[in-house]
Amino acid sequence: MTVDLFAGIPVRDYTTAAAWYERLLGAPPAFLPNDTEAVWELADHRYVFIEVRPEHAGHAMHTVFVGDFDARLSQIAERGLQPDERETYSNGVRKATFRDPDGNEIGFGGAPA
Repeated sequence: MTVDLFAGIPVRDYTTAAAWYERLLGAPPAFLPNDTEAVWELADHRYVFIEVRPEHAGHAMHTVFVGDFDARLSQIAERGLQPDERETYSNGVRKATFRDPDGNEIGFGGAPA
């Protein structure tokens, strides 16, 4: 069974949000469906997208679990972004949460160190 995921992030300003997500994700969008959306492919059939929807901006909460947690955070830092929060849960799982200019939360989770 194939599962495709499109996780949406409502934003106020397309240009500001697209630039921020390019820095966070380290690449330009994979495709642009129209003038108000930009889509990044995180893995096969797994996408995040921004869409201009000012009335809903700031309410998204997504976490992406990655196998290269430390390397990914280092790469994001090299592009000028730092997490707003870092957590380590009682089972050792780690999470770094970033907030875009609208306040949407994008987290990266990783296995125990």
